[in-house]
Amino acid sequence: MKTALITGITGQDGAYLAQLLLSKGYAVHGLVRRSASADVINVRLIWLGIADKVTLHDGNLTDVTSIVRILQEVKPDEIYNLGAQSFVKSSWQQPLLTGSVTALGAHNVLEAMRMVRPEARFYQASTSEMFGLIQEARQSESTPFYPRSPYGVAKLYAHWMTVNYRESFGFHASSGILFNHESPLRGIEFVTRKITDGVARIKLGKEKTLALGNLDAMRDWGHARDYVEAMWLMLQQDKPEDFVIATGVTTSVRDFCRLAFAHVGLNYEDHVTVDPRFFRPAEVEVLLGNPDKAKAKLGWAATTTLQQLVAEMVDADMVRLKRGEHL
Repeated sequence: MKTALITGITGQDGAYLAQLLLSKGYAVHGLVRRSASADVINVRLIWLGIADKVTLHDGNLTDVTSIVRILQEVKPDEIYNLGAQSFVKSSWQQPLLTGSVTALGAHNVLEAMRMVRPEARFYQASTSEMFGLIQEARQSESTPFYPRSPYGVAKLYAHWMTVNYRESFGFHASSGILFNHESPLRGIEFVTRKITDGVARIKLGKEKTLALGNLDAMRDWGHARDYVEAMWLMLQQDKPEDFVIATGVTTSVRDFCRLAFAHVGLNYEDHVTVDPRFFRPAEVEVLLGNPDKAKAKLGWAATTTLQQLVAEMVDADMVRLKRGEHL
């Protein structure tokens, strides 16, 4: 039986990854930080029905001693670093926190691994936000980076530090440059979930309008459940490498709205308003991933269409609101 440690296990990706690894017979451990929301920390694991199948350890990415302790206890074969301050808007409001957790947090995991568990295989959750002001129409592993937010900059530090530890110490360390991936487990602060929750509220008569920012921003959206499989596949390769994980299709926020409202028989134009408060200080207008390398070397391709993703998210929010549940 292999053992895996997941930082950020209570987030969207961490929960789906834990579910995938459990299905493959892994012993799954997760690092969780203590917080004021401790009473709801397991909500995504509970939603997937796996909360009692994983072992959680108190720790913090900003405290390398806690990471060392957990690595000594768990002795993982695979380490997936998904923990981060991952909301782009908040990174302008909390840039130093974002740097401490998202950038230096990843470095802390790598350094703890060097001291305690250098033989483990390491996955770093990189992001398409590192491309930012895009330098090529389709972004691949060789596209130059130009991050446009403190979050993107912090992720870029973690990305290059992963490369550095791979080349300096011979780590089996890979980064997945994941484009936007969503699901019913997405945080309510993210635009896709804000849309599907808003659609459900409007359909159920709880709200009449939905205020959004830049409707013309375009993203390459996939399903998180598909994307965590790519994470696992990277750590099964003989040679560690970095991979772009994407669908290869870009869609505007406006068209995401159109699909979500149409799923419940509504016209988005009757309900969506634009609020300048939700515009970014430095906008990333378009992201479009080139997943050719992942397909060729990992045998990976997205299997969920955008229409299927949107329908699943809207249906889940309808169920949650009818039950009075929150996520």
